[in-house]
Amino acid sequence: QLPKTTVAYLRHTGPCQGNEQLFQQLTEELCRWAEPRGLLNNPGMRILVVYHDDPNVTEPDKLRLSMCIPAPENTKVDGKIGLMEIAGGTYAVGRFEVGGQEFGEAWSWLYGTWLPQSGYQPDDGPCFEAYTEEPQPGEKIKVDICVPVKPL
Repeated sequence: QLPKTTVAYLRHTGPCQGNEQLFQQLTEELCRWAEPRGLLNNPGMRILVVYHDDPNVTEPDKLRLSMCIPAPENTKVDGKIGLMEIAGGTYAVGRFEVGGQEFGEAWSWLYGTWLPQSGYQPDDGPCFEAYTEEPQPGEKIKVDICVPVKPL
C-alpha cells in the first residue's frame, strides 16, 4: 500500500527509452528548481519518474513522462514545473539494481513473469520508478518500479 503523494514535476513528450542523457538533463533541471525551495532536504526525498503512456501502444514521439519530486500540496509552481498527485493504493513494487540499458528487462520481468503469477492485474493509473539513492559512477542504479494493481 503506497500513500497518495503530491509531486512537483517537469514533463517530457517524445522518445525517452534508453536515453540516459535525457533523464540526467530532466533530473538536473528539476533539482535546480527544487533546491532553492528546500524540497531536496525533505526526509524521504526521492526522485520519481511517472510514465503516462504504454510504449508498446503509444508512438515514441507521443510518449509522456514526468520527472517528479515530492512537494507540499501548496507548493507554488511556475514555468515548466507543474504540480500533480500520484494516487495512493495497492502497487506491485519491484526493487532492482540495473545498469543503464537493463531497465527494459526489469520492466519486462515485472510485467511478464511476476504479474501473471501474482493473482493481480494492472490497475488504472500511471506506473512510476522511484529513486531513493543517487547512483555513483560505475555502479548499478537502485530503482523501485511501481505498478498499480488490483486482484484478478
